[in-house]
Amino acid sequence: MDIGTISIILLLGLMLLLAAGVPLGFASAVLAVLVLVMKFEPQLLLNPLAFGDGILTGRPGSGPLNILAQKIYGLLTDYVLISIPLFIFMAALLERSGIAKDMYSSLNIWLNRTRGGIAIVTSIMAVIMAAMSGIIGGEVVLLGLIALPQMLRLGYNQNLAVGTICASGSLGTMIPPSIVLIIYGLITETSIKALFTASFLPGFMLASFIITYIIIRTQLKPEDAPLPEPIAGEPQGVEKFKLFSAFVAILTAGFSTILFLRALFFELSGQNAANTADPFAFGTADWLPWFGGVTIASLVIMFVVLGRERVIKGWSMGKGLVPPVVVIGVVMGSIYGGITGITEAAAMGAFAVLFMAIIRGEASANLVWESLMRTLKSTGTIIWVTIGAAALAGAYTIAGGPAYVADFIVASELPTMGVLLAMMLILLFMGAFMDWVGIVLLIIPVFLPIVQKLPIEEIGIFGQLEPRYVPIWFGVVFCMNMQVSFLSPPFGPAAFYLKSVAPPHISLTDIFRGFLPFIGIQLCALAVLLIWPPIVTLLLN
Repeated sequence: MDIGTISIILLLGLMLLLAAGVPLGFASAVLAVLVLVMKFEPQLLLNPLAFGDGILTGRPGSGPLNILAQKIYGLLTDYVLISIPLFIFMAALLERSGIAKDMYSSLNIWLNRTRGGIAIVTSIMAVIMAAMSGIIGGEVVLLGLIALPQMLRLGYNQNLAVGTICASGSLGTMIPPSIVLIIYGLITETSIKALFTASFLPGFMLASFIITYIIIRTQLKPEDAPLPEPIAGEPQGVEKFKLFSAFVAILTAGFSTILFLRALFFELSGQNAANTADPFAFGTADWLPWFGGVTIASLVIMFVVLGRERVIKGWSMGKGLVPPVVVIGVVMGSIYGGITGITEAAAMGAFAVLFMAIIRGEASANLVWESLMRTLKSTGTIIWVTIGAAALAGAYTIAGGPAYVADFIVASELPTMGVLLAMMLILLFMGAFMDWVGIVLLIIPVFLPIVQKLPIEEIGIFGQLEPRYVPIWFGVVFCMNMQVSFLSPPFGPAAFYLKSVAPPHISLTDIFRGFLPFIGIQLCALAVLLIWPPIVTLLLN
């Protein structure tokens, strides 16, 4: 059977199975077998009981089935894949301990007298949660439990509350350490560290778009975000700013002291010696005066300018933010400091969260057990979908599908930006019906080679990419596209995550209605990446 007919049958079959409620992993595995049969032994469809000496049935250990098995085995035995359950475990501990709730309370203290402050706090908390774990579903559920009741109680517009929680809660797709980027890096053999670095600015750009929209909307329509009643004795205006400055000074002093001691250790231990190793970043002797100076300046601000009482009160108001800052520092600092790889950083982050839960008196056997069960279920789902999707992608590749799609797109004679826009539309369409794991395994191996063959000077409108950055740029673009898919009806997963914890009177229709302006914001961010591709390389150069 020709590959064109197989492609049509595959697309229709996938849509029918997903529409019927068949799990993606199972549907993909069934279709993988069907693709191989249609390509290499179509007679099995006509007479399934007639097993002969065909390429699929007669020579075990050889042919397409062996190639397919090797492909799946190679993917599932990649060391980096271990980071996924570790990040999930870390996110589960954060959800079930009081760390996330204390972080929300501290952020709320600083912004509760700001118009739309609760929504802004929700977005900032989502960014911090994304930078800690890279898990999406848990963020939406957690924010739905913590922030949604408070916003509804204060009289916030329901659409604004729902959209803020789901759009912000899905930022884990973009902001490193992103599970989506990890899988993309494994499939395309692209540096995951480079992908993390490249996605940093686009991820925070999207977060800033969301926060800016909240500020503008609440200023234009104050009734959408009423201010809470002031609390007696609560600091206001300049005094609150001074307390916040005291808290920031404490964090700055602590961070600079740690960097000072780190640089001092490297120097005294001889690890920066020219004959032993390359100097550590920010860990050489010439950095010691800078770190020491920052520490001294922070102490002067704390105890001379602001005063001891403000320092103590500022710390009590903001201390809930310290554990998340520590976790982010452990995970991202160990990666970019050259201390560990992605997997080891995930393990260190999970240990850091567990250690802090123990210190806070929140750790228990039940907490660890529930977190492990959540990790097992989530990881099992991801792995099962990965196996099925990898099997289907491998079977389609063996059958010659990527070459067929590439030739079809090239034959269309669309301009470069037309090809990219067509790809974006396909990804947006598939994202409305399919899980991101299946999309990255099925579509990216087809699309990425096409993108790499496009004229590099015609990609984007402003600026120009270097050829070596094309896979990284397309990975970030893909993640931004998947950001939209988490909100896209009819199967936007963020809606179902929120519905599981939302009040009964909020229907799925209401939730999807609240998504509309935020989908527009995500599409604007996607447009920025397509128009100005070099944004992903600003931190790579």
